[in-house]
Amino acid sequence: MRAAYLQELGTPDVIRYGDFDDPVPGPTDVLVEVVATTVNPVDAFVRSGLFRTPLPMPFVVGRDLAGTVVAAGPGAAGFAPGDAVWCNSLGHAGRQGAAAQLAVVPIERVYRRPPGVAPETAVTVAHPAATAYLALFTHGRLRAGETVAVAGGAGNVGAALIVLAAEAGARVVATASAADAEYCRSLGAHDVLDYREAGLGTRRPDLYVDTSGRNDLETVLDRLAFRGRAVILSGATSRPVLPAAALYMYDRTVTGFVISHATTAELAEAAAAVNRLLAAGRLQPRATVELPLSATAEAHHMLERGDLRGRRVVLRPGVR
Repeated sequence: MRAAYLQELGTPDVIRYGDFDDPVPGPTDVLVEVVATTVNPVDAFVRSGLFRTPLPMPFVVGRDLAGTVVAAGPGAAGFAPGDAVWCNSLGHAGRQGAAAQLAVVPIERVYRRPPGVAPETAVTVAHPAATAYLALFTHGRLRAGETVAVAGGAGNVGAALIVLAAEAGARVVATASAADAEYCRSLGAHDVLDYREAGLGTRRPDLYVDTSGRNDLETVLDRLAFRGRAVILSGATSRPVLPAAALYMYDRTVTGFVISHATTAELAEAAAAVNRLLAAGRLQPRATVELPLSATAEAHHMLERGDLRGRRVVLRPGVR
């Protein structure tokens, strides 16, 4: 098969494209023919070594895929050749990645793609939407009727946060640029504040989720409601000031998480919510850029240069 892979950590230029041995599924795996994959910030973190995780070398890059089952091991009950599936947790902790014509996926990490949902839709929203679900409900403990503030509402994860929170009955306050305000409202945000001007104003959210990476805890924690929660899911190099009094005097908390540490049970719970909203047409990429799998290195360059703001890459491996 053909794959995008690396033999050492480094810049996007270490990514190679070429022949790679076909993967062999184990008894509890499914073998998937990849129709589409994509690029996430975490893929760049793993490739560069910023996010350290065991990697078999040579290593196929990429977390996410949408494709079709080719074969299922005897312990992969419920899946059969021809089934449409997706996965968002390859390329980590010793698992080979998704940027290939074929990929092996453990049974506990593969999910059915809802009928009528295009593979490019599933693959571009699965990772940010699952991240949003875990931020809101697993770590943020969001409940209906609460107010959630989303910093970076027009981004991929931010957009999913708005959709999921609004669908759960929360009131959503998003920060974004003025140009993105209408887009955030179309997703379900009740209020949209210009991130350069307003901050949170007088609002006191029960939950604050920061996708921007700025992590201005010194300002944010003073604005939270009593027993408010802040969830940090980006900003690998930020070092914010932590105002302790704002935490302990008002029972507030700060929680950080990355989806790479999620358990398979947590991922499955998130996948169920993602599939429900995919089937309802509530999750869609804002815009996509389609490239052949051979352009994976360029896709990583585009991501790191900031060329993909508001857009998601769809990488197509092509026919074997």
